[in-house]
Amino acid sequence: MLRLEQVSKIYGDGTRALQDVSLTIAAGEFVVILGRSGAGKSTLLRCINRLVDPTSGKIFFEDQEVTALDGPRLRSLRQQIGMIFQDYNLVDRLSVQTNVLAGALGRTSAWGALVNLFAKADVDAARHHLERLEIGGKAGQRADQLSGGQRQRVGIARALMQKPKIILADEPVASLDPATARTILDILRRINREDGVTILCNLHLPELAREYGRRIIAMKQGEIVYDGPPDGLTRDLADRLYRSDHPEAGETA
Repeated sequence: MLRLEQVSKIYGDGTRALQDVSLTIAAGEFVVILGRSGAGKSTLLRCINRLVDPTSGKIFFEDQEVTALDGPRLRSLRQQIGMIFQDYNLVDRLSVQTNVLAGALGRTSAWGALVNLFAKADVDAARHHLERLEIGGKAGQRADQLSGGQRQRVGIARALMQKPKIILADEPVASLDPATARTILDILRRINREDGVTILCNLHLPELAREYGRRIIAMKQGEIVYDGPPDGLTRDLADRLYRSDHPEAGETA
């Protein structure tokens, strides 16, 4: 489904966020990308949907070269790739339902989006996703009236509106308390199992990675240092993963 070939990213200040990263993700996998802040996890996800352009290397999604797309073809591809953010990325002054409907903008006319006029099927889908995520009663509330866990559920519902084949979750629980974090990860695992949506989820806690990932990709200083099953992530490997060999600079997460 997804293939990266020697992908590197060097930012303008000289920070090397990714170094020759190659990996293949099969359809239906739940993969946790694990590492400390600055390991390159966020850059990796953002290169996949081209929110960040890699400096070198190639990325393929279902045999289509993502790194060669632009304009309408890139927008069409992004409709198949849902994104969930650590900071939720909601419009606070808008209602929960309107935030969820933003996931349907790719198939809504510019005029319809401007006047908040969405197809009935999309409105029904938004309500369905909110009910499924147990926040249907919040549909009319402003997004800034919700708790962190509820806001992240809205972000997940918005991603589901795209009818994605893969969801990229960038530290989706970093701002949440432990109990709420597990609730959100339980939701992502259920979507993976029931809907068959591939999940790529950035985390920084080894215990959560072992609990939820069916495959763990551990990163350090922009490189993959482990790729395998959860039981292969030993305590020694986790210690080395988080040990600071020298001061690191660069992107967060």
